[in-house]
Amino acid sequence: MNLARTLATARRVLRQLGHDRRTIALLLLVPCLLLGLLRYVFDADPRSFDGIGASLLGIFPLVTMFLVTSIATLRERTSGTLERLLSMPLGKGDLIVGYALAFGLLAVVQASLATALAVWALDLDIAGSPWLLLLVALLDALLGTALGLFVSAFAASEFQAVQFMPAVIFPQLLLCGLFAPRDTMQPALEAVSDVLPMSYAVDGMNEVLRHSSVTGDFVRDAAVVAGSALLVLALGAATLRRRTV
Repeated sequence: MNLARTLATARRVLRQLGHDRRTIALLLLVPCLLLGLLRYVFDADPRSFDGIGASLLGIFPLVTMFLVTSIATLRERTSGTLERLLSMPLGKGDLIVGYALAFGLLAVVQASLATALAVWALDLDIAGSPWLLLLVALLDALLGTALGLFVSAFAASEFQAVQFMPAVIFPQLLLCGLFAPRDTMQPALEAVSDVLPMSYAVDGMNEVLRHSSVTGDFVRDAAVVAGSALLVLALGAATLRRRTV
């Protein structure tokens, strides 16, 4: 992997995204708007917002980054851009890491805005540090980026890319502990939830919500989310082909 080529790829992706204002709005504003809407849904019961809001602070970045990354990468696959790039000395690692850096930078901005809004404007009451919330939100956004890069290889159109959301995101959303504690689920479903990365994203947020210091469970949850993102990025690199079939 070549650092100069990787950074050049990241700059190219950022320039393209800079011309797409709707995508930037989706990435940066929609999670904040949804958090604000949720806060006033629970206006009469702020404690309920504390529990659900912390979990969704991790889920929203994952979902939006998955959606945007999968569609943006698919456009480059179907337009032949990736094939032309890979016919040059650019390696698969340069390409995947370049994309991850570009979307990762947007993920930093997105997670920072959402976390600041939740803690300082919407009065999300947490026992731990807001910086730990930001860390988990950022890891979740990077995981969404990695998943989007990976699934784009299996879609032939943007519509198909969106259709992967029910297959990849919705099962994790149902089993992550947002709607019911995971240990109260059927044993088979609990076992499935134990291997889904979104479960650890929600658990990590709840650790910050309940504990004033960094716990061993928080470290485990953050490590699982980060490791899952790296694993999926490696799988995404494996799906890149020098020629379109």
